[in-house]
Amino acid sequence: MPTAMPSPAEPGRHPFDHYHRRGMPLRPGPEAAAPSPLWLTEPHHRLFSPWIPVSAVPERTALTALFDDHRWQGDELMDAVVSAFGRVGMPRGRRMLDQALDRGIDAVPDPPDELVELFRHLDDPPEWFDARRWERGRRLWIGSSLSGKLTMLFSDAMGTFVGAEVSSATGQTRRFLTDFRRRELETATWFHDVTLPGGADRHSPVFKSIVRVRLMHAQARLALRRAWGDEHFARHGNPVSNAMTMGAAITFGLFPPLFDHAHGRRITPADLDDVMLYWAYIAHLMGVTDELVPRRALDGLHLAHHMILTAGGPTPWTAVTVNAVCDRVLSPRPVRRRLQLEALAPLFGLLSALTGESLVRALLRGSPLAGVRLQPWQAVAEALTRLNVLQRRIGDRLPGARRRRERRARHGDVWQRRAVAAVAERARRSGITASPYDHHDTSVA
Repeated sequence: MPTAMPSPAEPGRHPFDHYHRRGMPLRPGPEAAAPSPLWLTEPHHRLFSPWIPVSAVPERTALTALFDDHRWQGDELMDAVVSAFGRVGMPRGRRMLDQALDRGIDAVPDPPDELVELFRHLDDPPEWFDARRWERGRRLWIGSSLSGKLTMLFSDAMGTFVGAEVSSATGQTRRFLTDFRRRELETATWFHDVTLPGGADRHSPVFKSIVRVRLMHAQARLALRRAWGDEHFARHGNPVSNAMTMGAAITFGLFPPLFDHAHGRRITPADLDDVMLYWAYIAHLMGVTDELVPRRALDGLHLAHHMILTAGGPTPWTAVTVNAVCDRVLSPRPVRRRLQLEALAPLFGLLSALTGESLVRALLRGSPLAGVRLQPWQAVAEALTRLNVLQRRIGDRLPGARRRRERRARHGDVWQRRAVAAVAERARRSGITASPYDHHDTSVA
């Protein structure tokens, strides 16, 4: 298998700077990945406690040990492709990738061995993949309440802006600081695309978008690894690591149905396993090593609980990024700014209700929003989200529920579709009409 860096590490490299091989000792988690009470919030406990034990020091399993090991490594196949594109030139490399996605690797003249190896992986689904269960998991996920999806969205935002690994990566690449509208459009579009039917089909546009985002992650990872050097690597592990890619897929997938379940809209273990498989295959396409991909939802829950409690942060980039967003949103005029802060209070009350007050305070510390009032808005948001789930529970019992579920999933998630429309309009006003996920084509150089 071609590699972007030797495995195990060569002399002169950090001893953990390699890809894991079966039989090798597992690397301990990075120093920054220590359990923190910051992340042990009441909403977190509510989601996980019906399924697994919740504690300040999460239970260690074979999968969580492998997860800690894989914080040190990226995506071996795509990292190797990025190195190969460095040899042939990124414009030519991207053309070859697009041609292989559209017509197959055999249609690409003289492709690098690394690209051939990548498409051998992409063209051959793993033995655990089941297209029928994938589609069922997609429909179940789409059927989750809006409140459950907001829990997923806000939890992801906390990981992005507060968690040590992702806040450092997004801050250093400066995409939220200098290219916010395009980054926003890419994120909203990708999330909607993966809810469309047929997304697991090798030749679908969704499949191709997933692979292009995978390339972008590998480009950012290599650029950050070079920029930060061994000192940062020794404390934090590899940026945009294989482990965090898997952890993100679990929280994206399981949080919406877990939220509904915690509020009385029950989901069976078998149904939750199908939701896990839906997002597990997306993680596979995003480059997660097969041995790290959970086969059952309970395994994924143990892994996600471990990841969240060891997310670390906030980092210096948290304040930098939040202040940059405040500069973009808030007026410099004192009276108008005060009115804006009051108007934003309900949003942060909702954020606190779904993720926890400690995380909201960590997010806003050092920003103009640090003193924003969370009450009574948090209590109001808690009541509204409970009502939202209750409404869906009643709908599940009314005639025609199955037909409504099928209709709801026919064109992907409606809330994601509305988010794309809103974000696309804001991007259009900034002169951005689309993004081919090529922002990092020059980052490595």
